[in-house]
Amino acid sequence: MNFVTSWSGGKDSCYAMMQAIKQGFTPKVLLNMMNENGKISRSHGLPLSILNQQAQKMQLPIETVPATWGDYEEKFVAILKSLKVEFDLEAAVFGDIDLQPHRDWEEKVCQAASLKAVLPLWQQDRIRLVNEMIENGIETMIVSCNTIMGESYLGEILTKELALELLEKGIDPCGENGEFHTMVINCPLFSDKITLPAFTTTVHNDYCFVVWE
Repeated sequence: MNFVTSWSGGKDSCYAMMQAIKQGFTPKVLLNMMNENGKISRSHGLPLSILNQQAQKMQLPIETVPATWGDYEEKFVAILKSLKVEFDLEAAVFGDIDLQPHRDWEEKVCQAASLKAVLPLWQQDRIRLVNEMIENGIETMIVSCNTIMGESYLGEILTKELALELLEKGIDPCGENGEFHTMVINCPLFSDKITLPAFTTTVHNDYCFVVWE
């Protein structure tokens, strides 16, 4: 079954993709929704240069679509329909774990594009899931987080120890509720590690971000 990955550039979409491949699905293309100017990804704030690097390391094409929150769904369905035809797709893979409204939306847009929504990580224990990701060779860096965590976490590599530290602070170790976002630096799907550009950090509207130079 050929699939498109809803690729955020972070750990969950990466591990979902790995699990889908393990289950016998075939990856054909990555899809990332960008902010309206098309310069950074809407969910994780990753620049196009990094998303392209990740795709190149996997030898897969990536489709990046600029969108506002107002036309996000319309554009998402349209690109799914287009990619379905271009790549002979049957499914779309998502990295959500247990937020039901997210799953409902994904199933809705996939139904509109006549695709099957596949969520390989659905309802798995979060700390176990993070540990599995690390054990399976996914190396990720924290690229944004809320101010409860604080700016000092930006640029940190997510380790089992760090996940446990977050859990002990009452922070979801998967960041499933938006507490933080990660960027995959290396994983078994990559031919080698991505090259990171220099970065600084900033705080905007109670959220801390890596700013890529």
